[in-house]
Order: sequence, then C-alpha cells, then structure tokens
Amino acid sequence: MTTIRSVLAGMVALVAFLGSLADALAQSPPTRLRGSIAAIDGKTATIATREGTSVPVKLADNWAVLLVSPMALADIKENSFVGIASMKAPDGTLNALEVLIFPEAARGSGEGHYPWDLQPESMMTNATVATVAAAPDGQMLTLKYKDGTQTIKVKPGIPIVTFSPGDRADAKVGAKVFLGATKGADGELAAGRLLVGKDGLTPPM
Repeated sequence: MTTIRSVLAGMVALVAFLGSLADALAQSPPTRLRGSIAAIDGKTATIATREGTSVPVKLADNWAVLLVSPMALADIKENSFVGIASMKAPDGTLNALEVLIFPEAARGSGEGHYPWDLQPESMMTNATVATVAAAPDGQMLTLKYKDGTQTIKVKPGIPIVTFSPGDRADAKVGAKVFLGATKGADGELAAGRLLVGKDGLTPPM
C-alpha cells in the first residue's frame, strides 16, 4: 500500500524533476531517450532506444521514478496546464501528437512554444488551456503562455497522460521509459529521474 510519506516524496520528486526540466529547456536541451529498460542495477540504467541503440545512463544517488498514467480527453479542462507535442498540417493547423496534463504542483513547467524531437519538425507547447471547443473530429484547444497563444486540435485516440509519484521498483527491465539525460565532462550520460509508463504504457511525449 502506498504510504502518505511515499506519496509526498513522489510529489517532491515530481516538482524537482519538472523544475530541472524547465531549467534545461531554458538553456540547452537534454539528450532525450525513449524506449525501454534493458538492464538496471540501481546505479546505471541501460536504455534500449526506439532507434535500436543501447544507451547506458548513470543514475544519480537520489534518482527517482515518476509514473506516466493515462487520462481521457474529457480530463482536459479550461485552466489546465498542459504540454502538447504537435505537428503542423498542410493547412497550417497544429495537430496534437500527445497531451500531458501537468499536476497542479507543476504548473508553469517549461512554459512556452519550442521545437521538440518526438517527430521531425514537431513542436512542444507548455501552456494554460484558455478555451476548449468542440470540433468535428475532436477538440480545439486555445493555449496561452507568457509569449503568446497557440490553437491545437486534439483528435480522438491521441494519447493523453499525466504524471504521478512512482517507486524505484517500477523501473524494471522491460518497462517503457522516457528521460532527459545530461552529458558530463567524461562524455557519459546521467539522469536523476526516469519517467516510467504505468502498467506497460509507452510514455508518448
């Protein structure tokens, strides 16, 4: 059973992770890895990436796990703070590739509109939902951030997720993960947080 202490520790880890993510985005982007855990011993995690490579990542002494859990389109409300990866359609419309609904404690993390590497030429928009409007094939979200606004279409079937506190035991061989790693002076990658898909979910961001 999850204890209150572990939940609080998980939320602290969540805020710390998202704060470090925002800092990284404001400076130089981290090395983002998407794939599954091929091996892990508590000090190093080897990631089998979606590109077919095997990448070792050193884990910080206080490394933590955040679970990526599924949500529904109806969970996106006005004033939600979200992160949406999108692609521009030929008509100029931005179509969502995935939606992350941030926990309230993480509001403001990585705010803005900038290039992303989920797919070639994809963008990321971290912003507050100003309006939610029905569209023939989904919903149109108007997002407001400190430097402007974007309108993004979210079609049915697009992955929608949120973060929740996890445990190191969730970071097991075969678990689907997403992480941002930093390269040290020795050229090795290191990370303090692993985003692990809950119950086999593939983190879509």
